[in-house]
Amino acid sequence: MSDFDEIYEASDDQADGSSDLASASLLPEPVVIRGSGNITVFGLNNRFSSEFPSALSAKVAPEEYRATVQRINGVLKKTMPVSAKWLFCGCLCCCCTLGCSLWPVICLNKRTKHSLEKALEWENTNLYHKLGLHWKLARHHCDNSTMLEYVLLIEFIPKLPLHRPD
Repeated sequence: MSDFDEIYEASDDQADGSSDLASASLLPEPVVIRGSGNITVFGLNNRFSSEFPSALSAKVAPEEYRATVQRINGVLKKTMPVSAKWLFCGCLCCCCTLGCSLWPVICLNKRTKHSLEKALEWENTNLYHKLGLHWKLARHHCDNSTMLEYVLLIEFIPKLPLHRPD
């Protein structure tokens, strides 16, 4: 009975974390959803494509995916036209104000990103974490360019091995 309370050291094959690396390498690559709109303000596009990616088949229903993208596009539809107007006005007055006229656009862009992250956080906690997925807004390099754009990144959450004790 005294063996029950004793703490044993992990064996060498588990101590180096090689089993964790092996399970992490089995995860599929994250799904990247690029912006498909016609207006981009500081790397944030005004809409994302609602076309269902084949990598998510058997993970999430196409209707749930489309509903999430429509919610994200709804947030962008409310905020991006205002940002584009402020950007246009800021560019017209940029020389006179020494660049200070672009601050409203920067603040609006930050607010838009925060709204998108909050919407994705709500979606993750209510649906996607239960399905083993995690959505996030991430910066990604454009093709053949050094410019960055914001994309929706859908990562696969590794399943915890239940047969191994803590």
